Amino acid sequence: MSIPTREEAYALLTEHTKGESLTKHALAVEAGMRLYAEKFGEDPEHWGAIGLLHDFDYEKYPTLDDHPFRGGEILREKGVDEDFIQTIFSHADHTGVPRDTLVRRVLFAVDELSGFVTAVALVRPSKKVEEVKPKSVKKKMKDKAFARQVSRDDIRAGAEGLELDLDEHIANVVTAMTGVASELGL
Repeated sequence: MSIPTREEAYALLTEHTKGESLTKHALAVEAGMRLYAEKFGEDPEHWGAIGLLHDFDYEKYPTLDDHPFRGGEILREKGVDEDFIQTIFSHADHTGVPRDTLVRRVLFAVDELSGFVTAVALVRPSKKVEEVKPKSVKKKMKDKAFARQVSRDDIRAGAEGLELDLDEHIANVVTAMTGVASELGL
């Protein structure tokens, strides 16, 4: 398999992930990864597959001891490129894999923020991601009770790692997610 195609990555995702919210999260991260790949002149298919598969093992293996390591084992059995697997590992601090490439920094930056943008969209009366503005995301970031499982520090660090203003990074992720809003139910 080496680098999975979009179809192969989606098949693996849906084989191992049955929950709607985790599947939608994977689609949101894929969209963000694709947008940034295009922005940086990289391969959107490759980056998108990383986004789709970064949490594909989480539903079955949600502990720090297992995720994303068990997913890595599954991908190795399928013959997936080791750098692809290490890039997936890099999104989780506890793996110790450095975010020393652009694709790894983007995955980290898009992962937490896409979940937070989803939460912000869902509390809007319209529930439309296209109506989410950077200002409203930043306001919700100050509310510690809102989407408390999402690390605000990680969101800020993600934008800094891409050398982007937080407003620009939020706008990019919202744009990406707007492009797949129907699949996200937003």
